[in-house]
Amino acid sequence: MEITSLSYERMVEDALRGVLYQALKITEAQGLPGEHHFYITFDTTHPGVYMADALKKIHPNEMTIVVQHQYWDLLVDDEHFEIALSFSGVNQHLSIPFEAVTAFADPHAKFGLQFHVEFEEIEKDHEDLQNDVVDISKDGPAIEGSAQLDSSKVSQHFKNSHKNVTTNSSGQKPEAGNLEESDTDNGNVVALDAFRKK
Repeated sequence: MEITSLSYERMVEDALRGVLYQALKITEAQGLPGEHHFYITFDTTHPGVYMADALKKIHPNEMTIVVQHQYWDLLVDDEHFEIALSFSGVNQHLSIPFEAVTAFADPHAKFGLQFHVEFEEIEKDHEDLQNDVVDISKDGPAIEGSAQLDSSKVSQHFKNSHKNVTTNSSGQKPEAGNLEESDTDNGNVVALDAFRKK
């Protein structure tokens, strides 16, 4: 099919998700390098997300996982990744499309990404380029998106998320100290809004 318009926001979105893909690919091949660890937030209602019904009932809209000390069976392909984590002492298998991910952070590197584009909405942009791109997140705590977004907002977002929806790979809720303000000071946060026409 002939392309009649260029969706630059889709291109940027794909490029940013490629960072997450590469980070997970390296981890799949050799494990987490050094002290790196990942906080990954995803939309549990997104098509293609697989998780146990019990987890889905607890996290009907959004969930944050921590990939750190213990995880198993990490598999990464172009479209999604799979991982096994322990929740309350029970190993659970998750399958998450990259398009379902709404936020990614590596506190050790002071680096974070947030994703705003809802891919169903992008298809409409081909018909009407004036439509605003909407946030993929639903009822979960949102990261305020703007060109001036700073790392403290990402830190607060994950702290709020962890109060309700996060378990780490050992089945324990992360302590507040796992992502202190000092972890994200002067961090790199990339928001899609930074590329939008003002």
